[in-house]
Amino acid sequence: MRHRLSRRRWMSTTACLGLGALGVGCSAPPAALRVGAIVFPGYEFLFLAEQMGWLNEAPVHLVEMQTNTDTLRALALGRLEAAALTLDEALTGLSEGIPLRVVAVLDVSAGADVVLARPPAHDAADLRGRRVGVEDSAVGALMLAAVLEAAGLGVGDIQKVPMALSSSVEAYRSRQVDALVTAEPWASTLRAEGAQAVFDSRAIPGRIVDVLAVRADALPARAPGLAQLLRGHFRALAHFRAQPLAASALLAPRLQIPAEAVPGAFQGLDLPDLAANRALLAPKGSVRQGLGSLVPLLQAQGLMAREVDTGPFLDPRWLQGL
Repeated sequence: MRHRLSRRRWMSTTACLGLGALGVGCSAPPAALRVGAIVFPGYEFLFLAEQMGWLNEAPVHLVEMQTNTDTLRALALGRLEAAALTLDEALTGLSEGIPLRVVAVLDVSAGADVVLARPPAHDAADLRGRRVGVEDSAVGALMLAAVLEAAGLGVGDIQKVPMALSSSVEAYRSRQVDALVTAEPWASTLRAEGAQAVFDSRAIPGRIVDVLAVRADALPARAPGLAQLLRGHFRALAHFRAQPLAASALLAPRLQIPAEAVPGAFQGLDLPDLAANRALLAPKGSVRQGLGSLVPLLQAQGLMAREVDTGPFLDPRWLQGL
């Protein structure tokens, strides 16, 4: 967890301490917004905003997580107020009683999520009898179900090997798996080592969407932090587009790839700006329209614990004042 105190906030805090010594009251500082995210290209503009000093005016603490399953658990336990998740994972959390609201779309997968296989496999049908690594998450289940359907296979036709996304490269190198469901930045490394794509998210357009989700009960106390986080994300995205070389140098260490490889890590991801976000989350936007097919799919896969009311689930109000 990273704690940074801007000069302005430091001055206000020390001033409060001084007034307290004189017996004069001082309003409590705004509550911190703790935001969890795994290392994934679509989430990295939040951390870039932090590096650029654009999250210093309100208490926002970014927390690096190992898996999205860990992130959901931390949200459920109240250890996080917000997180970068896939839309289906946010729905899963909602069905488990976490009062989540989607306030922004971070990216839309258009090939970034991929099933890679060791040669000589060259298409999805070649997965029959193979050991397939997949993370125990909603996206992992959705991608696995989609590739098996495309190949005309069932779960019993493969050997499923549970693994974390971050273990993709090691699992492949150590031959623990013959194929795996993965994503950038690991996919580029695996392709360089000879793994071949047999399926990717272009075959299921609009199905995998990464979002910023916030616990409804954390607001409005943390509204200043959320507004700052959203502004910082869109500012960092604009910075990456305007100055890709400078931004890539800052993004590279967290992605654990050379700076020159950073732009390639975003291939297969649509990165919506503020205007595109407003359109995506509008009443007739594609994200809300897609819920009609996504919820039944999650239910069929056993990924939703109960029926949920998706009416208030998408909450674009926080984008309006930016």
